[in-house]
Amino acid sequence: MNKLLIICGATCTGKTSLAKDCALKLNTDVISADSQLIYRNLNIGTAKPTVTEMRGVKHHMIDIVPPDKNFSVSDYVRLSEAVIAKMDSENKIPVVCGGTGFYIKSLIYDLSYGNAAADEGIRQKYTQILNEKGKEYLYNLLKECDNETAAKLHINDTKRVIRALEIYEISGKRKSDIHDGLKLKRKYSAFAIDYPREQLYSMIDKRVDLMFDNGLVDEVKHLLSDGITENNQCMQAIGYKEVLFCLKNGANQSTMRDTIKQNTRHYAKRQITFFKKLDGIIWLKPEEADCKTVLELYNG
Repeated sequence: MNKLLIICGATCTGKTSLAKDCALKLNTDVISADSQLIYRNLNIGTAKPTVTEMRGVKHHMIDIVPPDKNFSVSDYVRLSEAVIAKMDSENKIPVVCGGTGFYIKSLIYDLSYGNAAADEGIRQKYTQILNEKGKEYLYNLLKECDNETAAKLHINDTKRVIRALEIYEISGKRKSDIHDGLKLKRKYSAFAIDYPREQLYSMIDKRVDLMFDNGLVDEVKHLLSDGITENNQCMQAIGYKEVLFCLKNGANQSTMRDTIKQNTRHYAKRQITFFKKLDGIIWLKPEEADCKTVLELYNG
């Protein structure tokens, strides 16, 4: 089993480009670890890499789910582990790239969540409750059976609310009572690019401006015209939920843009905090974050 090469960290730090360069050098594929790139038709607001940007490198776990479907960490594990197994059989080094910490953690550690595998029927039941009665009603259901987990989740994070309810219904255990521990599944080398905070915030602001220039508002309008609503999991993503709120409530677009920038900066801070706790991660200065340096450290 080849050791994973993981390029992770905060949004807007050049992960995609670095992972692609490494994959080209190694003649291998990239496995995305981004909870929004999985969705089809969410391109602008997710900064989804284009075919040109991929430069012929095969990228897995992108555009695999329609925007009206839910997708959990267990779904990600099931699909990505199959990709890794195939790459191992071909003696390819999996290059994992993304900023969704729980996706990356699920590839490194055995997180069984009380052996509560995904159950599509239960998930559909709670999704229907969400659509019919709203996210507050759904959130209150979780508070009734697992108030500790509910306290850690935002009412808008309906994906994780549903997953916690699913775990409770399948296993009879509250998610807050399940402590799997960190059982390592495979070896890995993880790298993140450590930009000075103000520089990172400036890059985030520029990316958000570019998203609007490229048609983010129209992208959300097209999703709405296709029947996607605020209750769909994909619309909880930063960028989409703010635009949706603006379209529904007539908010000022300048304020909406500023809100997206602020929320993205807050998200980047949470990502940095998460990955700083990842065992053995190597933080690279921007000027040394290149393919040659990464591969030397990976092989060292």
